[in-house]
Amino acid sequence: MHTTQTTSTPTPVTTIPAALSLEARLAAVEAAMTVALDEAAVAYEVRTAHIPVDPVDPVDLADVVTVPLTPTLQPPAPYASPVAALLQRAHQRLLTDGWCAGSQIREDGARCLYGAIRVEAAGDRSLEARGLEVLMDAIRADFSDVDSVPAFNDRWTDGRVPMRILGQAAALADDRSQ
Repeated sequence: MHTTQTTSTPTPVTTIPAALSLEARLAAVEAAMTVALDEAAVAYEVRTAHIPVDPVDPVDLADVVTVPLTPTLQPPAPYASPVAALLQRAHQRLLTDGWCAGSQIREDGARCLYGAIRVEAAGDRSLEARGLEVLMDAIRADFSDVDSVPAFNDRWTDGRVPMRILGQAAALADDRSQ
């Protein structure tokens, strides 16, 4: 179905002579606004006349609104391998606490990639090192000029790309069963 849309040109506002009193000028502006609003009401009625309204079965907002009113971040099912699970937890931490550049942790709790992996490794330096190694592999797959995780993290102004790469690293570790 092809509909043509007509556009109306706005009615030019006539200039009101300054010689009139303030009350007369206000009355003239009110009259001009009333005419403009009446024209807009007619144009609205014309544009919406084709929209069917069913008085028997009105639209129920419960049928239309399908998202929760309070969004919640639910972590995905954890990976079985330890390194993949570590990277996934680090990704979830950055989603909930925030991402930052230039430091491992900010006052508000936001962390960099390295800081998130370190805190989620909970002191297990071997697990942390393996997680950073897989993350570097994922980084180098897209960015060959990066020499460390902190250098990669700090080159971005927002966390969109680092978070994407961290998610890819978790999937990579899971594929490798690490």
